[in-house]
Amino acid sequence: MAALVAAEAAAPPGPAEAAETAEAAELSRALSRLLPGLEADSKLGRRRALEALERALEAARPEAPDADPAAAAAAFQGPWARLLLPRLLRCLADPAEGCRALAVHLLGLGLRRAARPRDALPRLLPALAARLAGPEPARRPPPEACEELRLALVELLGLAVRLGGSALAPHLDDAVRVLRCTLLDPFAAVRRESCDCAAALARATPDHFHMQSESLVGPLMQSISHQHWKVRVAIIEATGTVVQFGSGKSVDDVLPHFAQRLFDNVPQVRQAVTRVVGDWLLRLRDRYSFFHKLIPLLLSSLDDEIPEIAREAANLWEKVGLQWQTENEEDLKDKLDFAGPPPAHHPSPGSRPGLGCRELVFRNLSKILPAVCHDIGDWVAGTRVKSAQLLVVLLLHAEDHVTQHLEPVLRTLQHACADEERAVVSSCTRSAQLIGTFVSPEVFLKLILPTLRKSPSPSGLLVLASVIQGCPREALRPHVKIIAAELAQAHICQGSENLLYGESLLLCVQAVVAVSREDCRGSSLQLMEVLVTVLALWGATGLGDKVQETLATLAAVASMDSSLDLFREHTGPLLEWLAGSHQAWTIHSAELLQFDVVVTHSGPALGEALPQLVPVLQSCLQPTRDPSMRLRLFSTLTGVLLRARETVDSQGASLEGLHAPSPALSCLRSRQFHAYLDTMIKDIFVPNLQWHAGRTAGAIRTAAVSCLWALISSGILSNKQVQEVRGTLTPQILTALEEDSQMTRLTSCRIISAFLKTSDDVIDPDKFMKIYPELLKRLDDVSTEVRLAATSTLVTWLERAGKEGGKSCDQGSIQYLYRELLVYLDDPESTVQDAVLDVFSKTTGSVAFCVFAALVRELMGQPGSRLCPRRSELSGIWAK
Repeated sequence: MAALVAAEAAAPPGPAEAAETAEAAELSRALSRLLPGLEADSKLGRRRALEALERALEAARPEAPDADPAAAAAAFQGPWARLLLPRLLRCLADPAEGCRALAVHLLGLGLRRAARPRDALPRLLPALAARLAGPEPARRPPPEACEELRLALVELLGLAVRLGGSALAPHLDDAVRVLRCTLLDPFAAVRRESCDCAAALARATPDHFHMQSESLVGPLMQSISHQHWKVRVAIIEATGTVVQFGSGKSVDDVLPHFAQRLFDNVPQVRQAVTRVVGDWLLRLRDRYSFFHKLIPLLLSSLDDEIPEIAREAANLWEKVGLQWQTENEEDLKDKLDFAGPPPAHHPSPGSRPGLGCRELVFRNLSKILPAVCHDIGDWVAGTRVKSAQLLVVLLLHAEDHVTQHLEPVLRTLQHACADEERAVVSSCTRSAQLIGTFVSPEVFLKLILPTLRKSPSPSGLLVLASVIQGCPREALRPHVKIIAAELAQAHICQGSENLLYGESLLLCVQAVVAVSREDCRGSSLQLMEVLVTVLALWGATGLGDKVQETLATLAAVASMDSSLDLFREHTGPLLEWLAGSHQAWTIHSAELLQFDVVVTHSGPALGEALPQLVPVLQSCLQPTRDPSMRLRLFSTLTGVLLRARETVDSQGASLEGLHAPSPALSCLRSRQFHAYLDTMIKDIFVPNLQWHAGRTAGAIRTAAVSCLWALISSGILSNKQVQEVRGTLTPQILTALEEDSQMTRLTSCRIISAFLKTSDDVIDPDKFMKIYPELLKRLDDVSTEVRLAATSTLVTWLERAGKEGGKSCDQGSIQYLYRELLVYLDDPESTVQDAVLDVFSKTTGSVAFCVFAALVRELMGQPGSRLCPRRSELSGIWAK
């Protein structure tokens, strides 16, 4: 072989070789004349020499159309490598920045013109390392101080990598040393160019790069959070290539940083992460070992706020699933041959993930779920949101395979549904709905209900409502009664006074009604108990309208016209349910609020439940019970009695005209309010109208008087019944005229007036005569309204006295009354004067008439009576 090489060297050159040699010799002569100028002492001389070299090289470029580029490159190779390259490399350390810049430019020009640019690598790479790589890149600045020159040198390195190809393998150490420094360069453009160079180096030396790749991962990850988003994108793309051609050990170092970039505010950065991770899942040599770490990153991009990124992630994920399915076709043969349709209640059967995607998630779920569940509780809100969104995607792929991981998933959801971030709660409720769709109710109820029994919470109820919403109706049907019974338990439906708890409890009922529909008829009583509780505890805080809507929906699925029909069916059982604990009620008892809701919302159904209602009122309104509770009950009862015909006496009109005795009729009559009137008067009103010292006792008397007035003014009592009430309560009402409360005094006047108007029989004279003195006292009341009411009641009393024809009163009493009234004709209040005159104008009966006539004659005979205009009007009344 040596003899053959020697023979070829000694052989005379052919015509082409002679031309090449001549061209090279001419170029060498031209360069030789210019190269000494590079050694000049002056900066200007060296610069002129470099500029001349640039012109010479430009002039030596073949311009003829038929020129052979290969021959020109071969002719340029010798002078370039022998004369020009060494001197230009020395110029890289020139003190003048302009000379260094020209030297870099000429080196690039030479590499592009040379036939064998790889021959320059043994000298070029160490020179670049000397200018760009300091001894401690993290602490000291690089030898080249100019940013633009560092950028030009990195571009020169990139050019050498592209032209040198695999020949760079022996010089990999120098190239990596340079990149480790330039990847941390303060100039952003240098970092970006270094990223391109690192990726090109990895592709150029695939057989050797893996030995050096790990040394680049550190600098890359230090720059991945750079303030310029273009640098971050370049770093991510370069990392993808470096890891692809490097060691699989670097994946674990890179993934945490990639996960952080998924929260980047710039969409291009998130898109770069998505592309790189998708490419790793498709092409990484050790990808099977990292599936459980890479899959969450790609699936997280499916919910990106930018639709373009979400679509690209979906396309990549589909390719990954198809590739894995193809690679494992034998393992999936049965599932491919006997593929079934999507589950009947799949939330999106048209876009169900492919078999490969579902299998990938299922087989790696046990490794992915613990980390996701942990991150849902992270202290950073963005991490919690992303993790909650990822859990939805995982459950959508896992389908019924999530059953074996159900306990930790439900525990995580119950914790996360209490999060302050609405996005976290929304994703977790969506995950719970998917659990309801894919998991049997028998399984998830065994895990959810015991937790609720042990510690009821808004988040636990929200999870229950969500799984019910996602559950198919056929699967839920056998469990409706169990769910309703659990929700109706006192420790659950009264578990908290927090509004959020009430909203979650209401959501559970709404979910049961919406999903089971007609199947919840058998549980309507328990559901009503829950709704009554929600209305009682949280109706005043904004849930009242939602409860009414739910009641209407429940009535509709039960084939009823309205919620009143629901109360008609369940008012009796509801009152029995509450009556079991009424002996222990106080103002703070939830049962008292529930009782109030049932009574005020039952409407006509209340008239059918009097056997259950009255005993509770009778017991709770005794003077020994909690005063605040009694005030609340009197207020409720007053509201009911104001609409008595539509509530407690709704059965009265239906029995009119029925006289034939029968057991059924007796039962119906027991539901009439009149049957309980005696109990109401003697056991409720009389005890609470008794005088006791204290403001609380006075407030209770006021409430009792108002309630009594509501009963009397409702119009449901006949005259005979009013007379019975009058005979029992008149002493207490007369006493109430002296109460401190203006409302009590005013209402008492009205009650006495009603008693007098409805008294058809002869009144006991003693009792009748005790009325007007008390009314006269009220004419001096501090309240004008009370004075007017008392005057009006006196008119009624006088009318009644006239009807009695003197049986219940004598002339002396009438005379005393008129003389007392006469004083008020001079009252400062004109309305009181008018009211007193009205008393005189309505004088009837022989006794009152005689007294009135005598009084007029007496007044007219008194001197100065003409000076009293209102008194003089009595003569006009007398004349009429």
